[in-house]
Amino acid sequence: LTMKEIKRLKVMTMLEGKLMTRAEAAEKLKVSERQVYRIQKSYREKGEQGLVHGNRGKRSHRRIDNEVRDKIKSLLEDKFADYNTLHFKEILAEVFGITISYTTLQNIRREAGYPTPRKKKSQPHRTRRTPRPIYGMMLQADASIHPWLEERGPKLALVALIDDATNKVWGTFRDYEDAAGYVEVLQAICLSEGIPMALYTDKRNVFQDQRELSIEDQLAGKERTTHFKAILDHLGIELIQADSPQAKGRVERLFGTLQDRLVKALREANAQTLAEANQVLREYLPKHNQRFMKKPAQEGSAFVPWLPEFAPDELFCFRYTRRVRNDNTISFDNVVLQIPPGKYREHYAKATVELRQHLDCTLTV
Repeated sequence: LTMKEIKRLKVMTMLEGKLMTRAEAAEKLKVSERQVYRIQKSYREKGEQGLVHGNRGKRSHRRIDNEVRDKIKSLLEDKFADYNTLHFKEILAEVFGITISYTTLQNIRREAGYPTPRKKKSQPHRTRRTPRPIYGMMLQADASIHPWLEERGPKLALVALIDDATNKVWGTFRDYEDAAGYVEVLQAICLSEGIPMALYTDKRNVFQDQRELSIEDQLAGKERTTHFKAILDHLGIELIQADSPQAKGRVERLFGTLQDRLVKALREANAQTLAEANQVLREYLPKHNQRFMKKPAQEGSAFVPWLPEFAPDELFCFRYTRRVRNDNTISFDNVVLQIPPGKYREHYAKATVELRQHLDCTLTV
């Protein structure tokens, strides 16, 4: 007998021996008097066996069939051992049509010797920053250099932006973290959603030149800036820089999820190059956003609509100032560029010109 059933046996013995009333028995067992009557009747008819629960020894109707258990263990052994439990649960439902609770799946994993690979770490207490209430009020930006292709290809940098209000994600793979990657993703957002109000980043030199100005430059009122910061200024986007990784925890946690789930998607597609990785990413992000996006605190959008008269090629580019030499040439990246004669003048010697480098690597003077 269980401890609960032993307690019932003691109470029934006292009840039958007239040492306790039915009301006292109900209070002792924490049940109603009607239930005490039922227990007493069963005890009189069956003895101690009448105190045992009727489902003892019977198979639960909610128990997972052995065939399904074996199927899950086989999948774990063949392919899904390094999938976290929640991700594996979703794969079972979407791909194999197996619906199972998280706890049951966790128990089956332990039985099979494949516990969840991701362990939760205890974190120090931090004050939570309230997310922005409206879609587009602030985007968090960062990049993750990681073996996304595992042993099939080189390390890549995933440049990602995430909306602070809804968790919607945009991103692209690059060979390394650079300003062009951030500009590429920002351009895609501006053309599809509009111009966001603010961008929340770390203090990497891509976003803001942190070097101190000389005394002469300070007196002249000069400011250090970067190409990316200049683009933000042209678009009227406020740059907010975090003092610690924890301050922009939303994008940091995003990479934790992507380094688990996206790596598997790249593996399943057998992606081996940068182009193949970006193709998989384009197919993956809509599913990710559908799974992880949430409703903002307030309806509406803070994105400023992109107007037709805005020229993307003039805004999303890197600008350099050059002085034309006497032979009508300028230099850029150790290459001498010849400026052809224009419609209104044959040469531009000693003129100051602006050189624009576009995202497709073309140059405009």
